[in-house]
Amino acid sequence: MKFTKIQGTGNDFIIIDNRQCKIPREKLGDFARHICSRRLSLGADGLMVVEEPQSGGDLRMVFFNNDGTVAEMCGNGARCISRYGFENGLARGDQVLIETASGLVRGKRVSDRVYTVRLNSPTHIELHRTLEACGRSLDVSYIELGTPGMPHCIVPLSYAPEPTQKLRELGRELRWHPDFPKGANVTFVCVQAPDYVKAITFERGVEDFTLACGTGSGSAGVALMLRGLTTGRNTCISVPGGDLHVTVTDEPGGYGVYLTGPTTVIARGELLDEDMEI
Repeated sequence: MKFTKIQGTGNDFIIIDNRQCKIPREKLGDFARHICSRRLSLGADGLMVVEEPQSGGDLRMVFFNNDGTVAEMCGNGARCISRYGFENGLARGDQVLIETASGLVRGKRVSDRVYTVRLNSPTHIELHRTLEACGRSLDVSYIELGTPGMPHCIVPLSYAPEPTQKLRELGRELRWHPDFPKGANVTFVCVQAPDYVKAITFERGVEDFTLACGTGSGSAGVALMLRGLTTGRNTCISVPGGDLHVTVTDEPGGYGVYLTGPTTVIARGELLDEDMEI
């Protein structure tokens, strides 16, 4: 089975073309859980499955977290699969249209390794919501991107967030908070300079901090701009895996959220995992 592995600011993904592999949809979750297991298989934060487009796109992306669950979308994954689309003849000119469960995402090639995606527009914005967690009262923002909405909880801090055990416990409690019936990705943020933000995300499906979260960074960019803490113009979101840049624009039908950052091809090859069952 042919595969490509690409990482974007520390989020690593395995990509397979299911137009050729033809793995039954009902088996993809188990396949993702196995292939994404670190040390036991290739290992990754997620699996992206390329399928035939159904709604005018260039390709259809089905995204699986490394626990085998389906996610509505993945921002860094979309940047990585944009590069895959360009390098495999699926793009139109300088753009590639990606069909996702949350709607159409447009990817653009900036350079050989840098890609921009227009994330799904926010469909639900709640700038101030008071939540109780770990014995604390928190003023958070809640944002959903696309339809169905990908849920994000944005937590402003007065200090630069680090993946400490204390913050991990808070992230886990917020991720499963009863106020979020779908659960939520939880991004802790601290504005350290004009349009410079330190951030870290506790991701739903991974159930821990990751080196980067594209949709979390995009949602943080929206929340911080609307709270008046950033301009929303090319805001640097510095995450453990590197720097992402978010621009928020006021467009007909809602906000446009643009995510830009680097990609790195790690490997292309043939999967020979003898324990794999499909």
